[in-house]
Amino acid sequence: MDIKGLYNSGISFEDFVNRDSDTYREKTLEIYRNIEFNPSLIDRIKEINKKIKVLICAEIWCPDCMINVPIIEKMRTYNRNIEISIVKRDGNEEFFKAYLKTDVVKIPTFIFFDKNCNELGSFVEHPKKIKNIVAFGNQPNIIVAKRKYKKGEYAEETLKDILDIIL
Repeated sequence: MDIKGLYNSGISFEDFVNRDSDTYREKTLEIYRNIEFNPSLIDRIKEINKKIKVLICAEIWCPDCMINVPIIEKMRTYNRNIEISIVKRDGNEEFFKAYLKTDVVKIPTFIFFDKNCNELGSFVEHPKKIKNIVAFGNQPNIIVAKRKYKKGEYAEETLKDILDIIL
């Protein structure tokens, strides 16, 4: 399947959260409701004046998906030029392995495209700030950062990484 076909086979955020009727759904929606972006970042989202398509590889049970997929949906509430399509990892691994040239498909993976499906970049699993803390931090700092991350407290860091890709 090509990128357009895979994108067209995906589902909306609403359908994604409704894949579960219990804990995963509630946690994802809780994070979504609690996301608050700095006004200057909201202005940057609103400045996007071109169609951006986001192919998201995610599973509702994944903690990183529960944290980061709502960020893209929240961005959509500020700018309808952002369109998303969510596909499961299961059954699509070979596409993402070949596309991202990796042996393991980490979730969530966001691939950003323009309206003609030309790739703009990708975001995989965690924001850069968390990756740096894990790579270079001491154990207490890593533990604290991961706890805060799992509560959605690094949403703006994910947003900044995404805006760096699409603006």
